[in-house]
Amino acid sequence: MKATIPKRVYTAQFREAAVRQVIDAGRSSSEVARSLDISSKTLGNWVRQARRGKPLVKRAAAVQVDEAHAELSRLRSEVVRLRVGNEILKRAAAYLARESR
Repeated sequence: MKATIPKRVYTAQFREAAVRQVIDAGRSSSEVARSLDISSKTLGNWVRQARRGKPLVKRAAAVQVDEAHAELSRLRSEVVRLRVGNEILKRAAAYLARESR
């Protein structure tokens, strides 16, 4: 089975600093990529986006959440938390009942 490589997430500031090293300082992409321990292809994509004037980080559109959705989300998370707690209590009760025999 193929080992999966975890996806790395870079902040906008990190991306901008890396791109500035290539564009402003005139260093090569591969040199900067090696020094920052990132893929040269990734850095190349960032530099290409910057030269085209595109933002380096895609921002998701802000979604407005009304009170009903916020309450529903809160209640769902509480249900999950309570179910986990009940499962733990059931297992503890079963363990203690076995030990008392």
